[in-house]
Amino acid sequence: MDLILWRHAEAVEREGLADLERMLTSKGERQAARMADWLNQRIAHSTRVLVSPALRCQQTAKALGRKFRTVEAIAPDAGPAAVLAAARWPESSEPVLVVGHQPTLGLVASLLLAGTAQPWSVKKGAVWWLRGRDREGNAPVALHAVMGPDGL
Repeated sequence: MDLILWRHAEAVEREGLADLERMLTSKGERQAARMADWLNQRIAHSTRVLVSPALRCQQTAKALGRKFRTVEAIAPDAGPAAVLAAARWPESSEPVLVVGHQPTLGLVASLLLAGTAQPWSVKKGAVWWLRGRDREGNAPVALHAVMGPDGL
């Protein structure tokens, strides 16, 4: 199973807004568009896209131009277990793209790659693409790709 973790692009600071209402900056919009182009060239059409209800995540996901599902369980401050459950890791038959937040996405990546939740940093607008393969009852997870929006 492929699990693609995409942190929302750069958003405005709180400036009196509720956290869920924070929107992308113009730089964030450009980051989301660049990463969406990169992803659309690589992800399968069958990829399920799950998105936090936060406006900045919704805007990031819209850059893909694909249908997505808003999932309350991956809102800010979600735990790694909630993200993995929403993605149906590792049982999902199709790839899953999760558009979410730090520190949750870093915790998910470290849990799957290192076996323990650690405060790994996923930069704004970046993608971590993880691939799990069941081989004879053993399910190793490999880091398939890491891409930042400014490196495109």
